[in-house]
This record gives sequence, C-alpha cells and structure tokens, in this order.
Amino acid sequence: MQFSNPRVARLIGVAALVGASTIGAAPAVATAAVVATPAVAHHHIYRLGLRAAPPTTADCQAQFQINCYSPNQIEKAYNTPSLYNKGITGRGRTIAVVDSFGSPTVAKDLHTFDRAFGLPDPPSIKTITPAGKLPPFDPKNSDMNGWAFETTLDAEYAHAMAPEANILVVATPVSETEGVQGFPEIVKAENYVINHKLADVISQSFGATENTFPSKKSLLDLRSAFKNAKSHHVTVLGSSGDAGATDAELDGTTDYPYRVTSWPDSDPLVTGVGGTQLNLDAKGNRITPDVVWNDGYGAGGGGKSIFFPRPAFQDRERKIVGDARGVPDISLSAAVDGGVIVYTSYDPSDVGYGIVGGTSEASPLFGGVVALADQYAHKKLGDLNGPLYKLSTQTRNGIVDVTSGNNSFDGVTGFSAKKGYDLASGLGTVNTKTFVPALADQAG
Repeated sequence: MQFSNPRVARLIGVAALVGASTIGAAPAVATAAVVATPAVAHHHIYRLGLRAAPPTTADCQAQFQINCYSPNQIEKAYNTPSLYNKGITGRGRTIAVVDSFGSPTVAKDLHTFDRAFGLPDPPSIKTITPAGKLPPFDPKNSDMNGWAFETTLDAEYAHAMAPEANILVVATPVSETEGVQGFPEIVKAENYVINHKLADVISQSFGATENTFPSKKSLLDLRSAFKNAKSHHVTVLGSSGDAGATDAELDGTTDYPYRVTSWPDSDPLVTGVGGTQLNLDAKGNRITPDVVWNDGYGAGGGGKSIFFPRPAFQDRERKIVGDARGVPDISLSAAVDGGVIVYTSYDPSDVGYGIVGGTSEASPLFGGVVALADQYAHKKLGDLNGPLYKLSTQTRNGIVDVTSGNNSFDGVTGFSAKKGYDLASGLGTVNTKTFVPALADQAG
C-alpha cells in the first residue's frame, strides 16, 4: 500500500488520551496527553490537544513541552512587517500551491485563520483543477485527509508571509506517492498554470525519493513544467523533506538505511527549501539563533542528487557538493518543536486549531518571501538559483547563516551545519528586510 507524500509532520489534537507511543524513529513528546498516529507517507503525525481557539506559545509549553507559533510571531521572526510598512505585501502577485485533491474548505478556513490573527483576507483565493476532475472528497479517507491538511497549511502560511498576494490552489486528481505516481498530473497542472500566466511562484510541498523512480529517464521525462517555468520567468520551489539525510523507500513507510535525497527539490530548476528550528518569545523575537531542524519528530532534508550533476550555480560549493547537485538551497521554519498554528474544518469531526511542522511549512513561507520580492522588483523574478548563489557572495544580502545542528535521522548519519553553504541548511535562512530588496536587485 502506498501513501501520499506531503512534507509534513503534523500536530493536531487528542487531549483525552493518556500515555505516549512512537511511530518509526520519532519519539513522542514527554507528556501524558500525546499519542503518535500513522503518518501520511513515512512522516510522523502527532496529535496534541485540538482547540477551538488558537493556543499560545505558553499553552504549548505547558501542555506539550514544545513551542508553537502564530503567523504573527513568524512574520516578526522573518522581519516582514518592516516591508509591510513600506507597502511591500505581495499585492499584485500570485502564489500557486500545488496539492493532490486540495481541500473543500480551504477558502473558508483561511478566512477563519485571518480573523483569529488579525490578518487581511487575500485579494483572491481560488482552486483550479486543470489536470482533471477531482474525486469526491471523503474526510475519512486518510490520504485525502492528509492532503487537505497540507493544502490548508500551504495556503495559510504562504498568505501569512505575503498577506496581499493572491493564493491559487492547484489541485490534482491523483495522489503523489513515491516514484512516478501522481507526477504526470502535477506536471500537466503546472504547465497549465504557467502557460496561462496564472502565478508568479509555484510552491511544491511534496517529493519522492530519487531512488524510488524506476529509471533516471522516468524522472527526467517529468521536467517539462520546470523548463516551461524557466522560460516564462516563474519561480518554482520544492520542500526538501522531513527525514534528514534519508527519505522514504517505495513502500512509503520505511526510510532508506543510507543517504538519499528527493525530487523535485533536487532539480536544478527548482529552489530546494530545507528546515530550521526557531526559538522565539511571545512576540516573535529570537531567543537564540536558528538551528537545523532535528527535534526527534523529523529533520530537514538535505544531500546530494544521484541524477543531477553539480549545476554551475553551485560551482563555488564544489568542496561540499562534489560533482552532484546539492540540496537544500535555503531553509525556513519547519520544526515540530516550534510548529505553526493551522486552522482546518474539512473534517466535521476534527475542526479547530492544531500545530504542524515539516518542510511543507518552509516552502510556502519562502513562496511568500518570493512574492514580496516580485512586488519589490515590479516583475516575476523567475528561476532563483543563479541569483541566490550570487547574492550569497555579497555583503548585506539578508541571508542569515545557520551554523548549528545536523540532519542525521533514523540511524543515517547526515550533514552538519557550518559557516557558509552546507547540506543541512543550504545557504542559511533570511532576514526579509534586507533579503527581499537584495534578491530583487540581483535577480532583476
């Protein structure tokens, strides 16, 4: 049996349960109110206390011994209010989030989310299905349920970073799993978005381990949308995964016992977004510097591609990547201990605010950052990898180096953060006050 593969380690709520259990390599939080339940793909779902009102960081610390953050705290952490105050809010730009099945309540849930946190509704949020009619949504179907949660996370946190950008949910009718399955429909849908000029940036919070494809050709045959995006100056992002230096085997549940990486984040035409762990106070100020996400629930994906050679933009990093394409390129918040608050209602039996971590969070967050940069530049910036790596060599670039932590996970020794580029955090994370204008100037 296969499972969908969104990059998400999820926390959403069962407060009445007593005791703790673990799935796979991820230990449960040390509290009597936690239970681990089977995950979407090989990632780990943790249910904490579902709430009718959003929890505070103090609530999560007291009840679950983890940190959790609101969109307001995340905005403060990445310094986006400094841009909002100058009118850089993403207005006039569109972020496309691509997900199997989508969510029937995503627009309504985003509105509730906005009311709770004092955010404006986006100018537009709509769902399109260019790859074919969706099957009827069944909240009891764990696959659809997981993708609905993923869709909601993508929409809410792309919007949180770029509150006046349009949100386009691109839903496909076949679940993406390991290997080729689901990708032909995704490619068709993304080509439609690009050809019809519907988005400035595409965020993909899913991936399949490169080793699960039957051949190199079977993967290369799925690249048409990325080539199309480059020629149309559309930025494409991909989450780097939640299992550190390993990732799922074809069964979708077992991790490889050695280093692997995933696609599409490994594609040179895609900007791979890895994961960090933030330590914030109640207002969103940093208490300590960001580290590589590796909190026991999961770890930020990173490593070397087995299919793609080192691209020219990584020539300066040849000592790290060797002859292979290395990922991630950049990293943002993804930790479960430091998860973000999400509101969902697609399942009538499971309505409310929960907590989520995973690089599924990091990719839409960076999608919002790109929308801000597009607005600042007054145009689509397109393929970011060349400009991003050039920017890293300049002063006052807004890239904040991550120098602590590693992505060893599930018995597989990973990579350690270090000064400069590394295979745990990429180039680092961002301070948008400086990063957005610098990226706009470099890519422009």
